[in-house]
Amino acid sequence: MSSDNLEHRKGSYSVSFVDKAGNPVTGEKVKGKLVNHEFLFGCGAFPAKFLMDHEDPKLAEFAKKRFDLMKNLFNYLTVHMYWGNFEREEGKPGTEFIMNNAKFFQENGFTLKGHPLCWHTACCDWLLKYDDETILRKQLERIKRDVTAFKGVIDIWDVINEVVIMPVFDKYDNAVTRICNMKGRLALVQDVFGEARKANPNATLLLNDFNMSVSYEQLIEECLEAGVPIDVIGLQSHQHQGYWGAEKTLDVIERFSKFGLPLHFTENTILSGTLVPPELDDLNDHQVTEWPSTPELEELQSAQLEEMMRIIFNSSSVEGMTYWDFGDGAWLNAPSGLVRKDNSIKPVYNMYDNLVNKEWSTSVELVTDEKGMINFTGFKGDYEFTVRGNSVKAINSEDGKIKIVI
Repeated sequence: MSSDNLEHRKGSYSVSFVDKAGNPVTGEKVKGKLVNHEFLFGCGAFPAKFLMDHEDPKLAEFAKKRFDLMKNLFNYLTVHMYWGNFEREEGKPGTEFIMNNAKFFQENGFTLKGHPLCWHTACCDWLLKYDDETILRKQLERIKRDVTAFKGVIDIWDVINEVVIMPVFDKYDNAVTRICNMKGRLALVQDVFGEARKANPNATLLLNDFNMSVSYEQLIEECLEAGVPIDVIGLQSHQHQGYWGAEKTLDVIERFSKFGLPLHFTENTILSGTLVPPELDDLNDHQVTEWPSTPELEELQSAQLEEMMRIIFNSSSVEGMTYWDFGDGAWLNAPSGLVRKDNSIKPVYNMYDNLVNKEWSTSVELVTDEKGMINFTGFKGDYEFTVRGNSVKAINSEDGKIKIVI
């Protein structure tokens, strides 16, 4: 599938160059290149700062290589903040550790999302000793504390995760399913979104789910009718039991676009190994010690992800896409990454690199006119311009008008 319908991804840019006295710089050669897409190309983060500073030089070197490989492809990272891991002991959250890593990513140009603020899985066992009213209070306090603490570093949040199944989840007792049943599904969504919005009025707030059935559509409709401040609809696409294919991907985009909100493919996964048996309802039930990636299936993984990426990027409704596992052997030990466990590159990595950094990128070489301007059409995002041996980065402008002083 070719990228033949991407005008919505492009903008018209008028860049004026002036000297320090305000005079137009005319007749100068200018090189410009896109250095950061407006579209959010994301993946799941890892504790890069901690590992790169590790006393074991081999581990530090491994982490540095993985970070460099990630930085080459992505501008957006999902920071894992599962409450049960983030606050293993009540009153002792891992704020400092996560903050150090998040600031490191931010300093390296990444936009960050926190995942998730409320979820029935990976919740805190210590909550179970409390009554339901207390659990709800502590859940809202957690949201207020963490959204406030990370304001300016993490300003995008998966507020509540997998709500469709939340009230009927019965694999094990958990505090969030308890309060979901106490409050009702819609009321809980209202509460957690309301708390997140109060903590950071300018945050981008997502509702996120793996259930792509009409049940999720009904939940979204109920939430919007009730005034829940959803900014983005999150669509999970873990494909451990088989590739969705073009027809399903297009259908999901069409059905969820009807709400008029931006869409994010928040958790995208395609395997380069054998699939999870179709009879399993919960992917977490597939427990294996070895799950090899094979050359033939690596080529298939690359072809399938390319088709899906082209469909997603062609849609004006979608603003971001997060590939979940950067390396093989992460969640479920699956061969789901863009690189292998040893950081060696798979065909899917090269495909991704070609799309993001070549086919969907823009480079220009132009000469400033009598007004000191250049004009061009390019993919939306931040640009770097080089003139007279100086390089200047220009942040994306809504109207495409940029002024650079050299």
